[in-house]
Amino acid sequence: MEEEETIAVPVNDEDDPSSTLLDLTSYQLHDLDSVELPPSLTELDLTANRLSTLDPRIGNLSHLQKLSLRQNLFSDAAVLPLSSWNALSSLEELVLRDNQFKNIPDVSVFKKLLVFDVAFNEISSLHGLSRVSDTLKELYVSKNEVAMIEEIEHFHQLQLLELGSNKLRVMENLQSLENLQELWLGRNRIKVVNLCGLKCIKKISLQSNRLTSMMGFDGCVALEELYLSHNGIAKMEGLSSLVNLRVLDVSSNKITLVDDIVNLTKLEDLWLNDNQIASLEGIAEAVTGSKEKLTTIYLENNPCAKTPNYTGILRKIFPNIQQIDSDIFS
Repeated sequence: MEEEETIAVPVNDEDDPSSTLLDLTSYQLHDLDSVELPPSLTELDLTANRLSTLDPRIGNLSHLQKLSLRQNLFSDAAVLPLSSWNALSSLEELVLRDNQFKNIPDVSVFKKLLVFDVAFNEISSLHGLSRVSDTLKELYVSKNEVAMIEEIEHFHQLQLLELGSNKLRVMENLQSLENLQELWLGRNRIKVVNLCGLKCIKKISLQSNRLTSMMGFDGCVALEELYLSHNGIAKMEGLSSLVNLRVLDVSSNKITLVDDIVNLTKLEDLWLNDNQIASLEGIAEAVTGSKEKLTTIYLENNPCAKTPNYTGILRKIFPNIQQIDSDIFS
């Protein structure tokens, strides 16, 4: 029987970064028997393999800061050993995206965790998040089956929360995330905006939900990017206090009039395509504050886009425009 070839890993001086990073992305490995794991490793990337069991040697890599098991075949039972990997107390980033999990794994042993990614699995509940370290700054749980936002109250340091493509109907339990800067909730079933009093958020996505109103962003003065496309919104309102807004996407709604953005002097990108805006009349007045600043506007697939000399009129209103729909100007 032919002896299995060992995948050699170059291990050099301790000061040499090549001895601290091992990237085995897309090696189609079923196990790590043929792989040397230097004890000096700080990053181990096992993305896109065929792994279904954890190699116990990983649990002894005491310098490991980043571990990616993304796009493998791990089940809930397969990652149970994680909970006893006490040697990995320095781990800061754990990526378990795109596997076969039905529950949030127990990662309570990682006391310094900053990034936790369990997106693209079959997780139906956030139960178990309460055990995740309160040091967390980024949490990714998109493309699962989650129906309720829960067990996140202790994440006071959290800066990014990604819960897109789930089964959420209500925005709730966000009030203690006072450092949250990005909230991604696209492709859910949310009907009403409720930020639970959060004021620091800079980016919000509620695309492809069931919103009929855009009220609810009043206190978000820090907001820079707001994505509300593919909802059932009929009126532009509740925007006048968002004075730091740079990007506003309300495409694919039921809007008939451009309104409530006259105060937005920092607006650069305005997406209004696929609505029911009948005329270009009044647009110049509606965007008085950002006339000079605006570089991109989308209005295609509105009745007003059939206006004779449509592009010419918009270029006159916006002297520094660089893009109208798909037309880019130098």
